[in-house]
Amino acid sequence: MVDNLKQKNKPNSLPEWATQITALREQLTINQAELARRMECSAMTISRWERGLLQPSAEHFIQLGNLGDKSEAWFFWEKAGIQPAKMAHALGGRSRKKPTDAPGLELVRSRPAASLDQRLPQVIGVPLLKGVVGAHGADGDHRSLRTMPVAEMVGVPASWCPNPAYTSLLRVKGHSMEPLIRQGDLIAVDSYQTERAKLYGKIVIASSHGHGLTVSRLRRYDTLEMLEPENRDYESIVLSKSGGWRVIGKALWWIAGAP
Repeated sequence: MVDNLKQKNKPNSLPEWATQITALREQLTINQAELARRMECSAMTISRWERGLLQPSAEHFIQLGNLGDKSEAWFFWEKAGIQPAKMAHALGGRSRKKPTDAPGLELVRSRPAASLDQRLPQVIGVPLLKGVVGAHGADGDHRSLRTMPVAEMVGVPASWCPNPAYTSLLRVKGHSMEPLIRQGDLIAVDSYQTERAKLYGKIVIASSHGHGLTVSRLRRYDTLEMLEPENRDYESIVLSKSGGWRVIGKALWWIAGAP
């Protein structure tokens, strides 16, 4: 009877992702408020994650992976639905499996519904383009996304891409978006989302004849529109008709590249 009572009152163990988030935060030597700032969410949300009361979204799992080292990154990226064997080659790193062991890319939606494992996300192929997007101070590719050749197709969860036909991957060049986005990262661009009024405060990809493709944060101050770097050592860019700048897409998410 006593043993049964003890068992009944025994607290449930935390999910592994909850303890990993706490471990990551402690490794970074930051408090919940600082992690919340980096994740662009509330401190209460971080608290609920660490107590196992709320599971992070796929996008937040990606961001958590970007904050950790490579072994931690794969844990969080897998929780977001990505498979290391399919992404490692595109990142330029090494998978925990041999390349020959990696399954080929499959569109899960093409298989009979009865055979699907409902725990697995639908996977789509996103083109990794042979081009780069520059940060402030580093010129990007001067070609349009439509004319860039495709290096390979990368399998990602369909939920990551609201407009799959308009989504592509580019590698980042430059340091002005650090520590948020680093040189060598892969960034997903949704070229369907170009309406500036809906993108204020968001990371966007812009283009100009002089600098090519550029990744930055779009801001509006009264009537002034600007491209702002995360690293304040770099100068912001004023968007004007004379400058020839145009927004060509929204940055959906990014994944840290291998060193």
